[in-house]
Amino acid sequence: MSNVKLFEKKQIRSVWHEAEQKWYFAVADVVEALTNSGDIKQYVKRIRQRDPELNSNWGTICTPLEMTAADGRRRKVLCANAEGLLRIIQSIPSPKAEPFKRWLAKVGYERLEEIGNPELAAKRIREIYRAKGYSEVWIEKRMRGIAVRDELTNEWQKRGVKESREFAILTAEISKATYGLTPSEYKEHKNLTHPADNLRDHMTDLELIFTMLGEASTTEIARNKNALGFSENKKVAKEGGTIAGNARKALEKKSGRKVVSKQNFKELPEKEVRKLIANGK
Repeated sequence: MSNVKLFEKKQIRSVWHEAEQKWYFAVADVVEALTNSGDIKQYVKRIRQRDPELNSNWGTICTPLEMTAADGRRRKVLCANAEGLLRIIQSIPSPKAEPFKRWLAKVGYERLEEIGNPELAAKRIREIYRAKGYSEVWIEKRMRGIAVRDELTNEWQKRGVKESREFAILTAEISKATYGLTPSEYKEHKNLTHPADNLRDHMTDLELIFTMLGEASTTEIARNKNALGFSENKKVAKEGGTIAGNARKALEKKSGRKVVSKQNFKELPEKEVRKLIANGK
């Protein structure tokens, strides 16, 4: 999946990296937008020469990915994700790059504050959700869900589960046992077509609650069984998800209403978002 973004009327090509679940951006497009250089290759060469640390990590920061060129043909283009791109921008001596550098300094300061006081990180997340129009009740559940998720992933790390792909597989096992849908199927059910859409940001109160139950149950079972490695934790993920799935089915039977909803909150007015979340739709 690819996309073209704009920066001060300049086109910035981007592509979604499925394996890493991140956007990657064409380095040349960003450098051109910030410098107006007539020879991007030479400009990049010079900033690498001026910044030995950047140059030594260039192969890690940048990766060639296929994108559509100006002539309409597909070619490999040097790309970087948001983190790598910000590192490159730090080395660009251009007035247009200054706002980015000031922003980087501000973010860095905030992260240092959060290390000393982790409550600040939670406070900033809450502020973001409030700005998007979510209700306080929903935000409380979302924040609790983040804490439950962190506890589970920390437990997986302790038990020899590798991050990224194995985490995704185990998460899918919990989701399928809880809802009968993998996260990708769930996103399709909710019509979340953008790769960067966060499924949990589009869940109702009940969906968040059963997601938490599945993940908290998985954490508890993993500890009690002392599950080690990917295979053992995969079995535990199914067991934890099944506990939440059985609870969901019991509620649906008593209430006569499905928990899994097609509703998403991506394009709704603020008042409507609050109403739908409060009503659990």
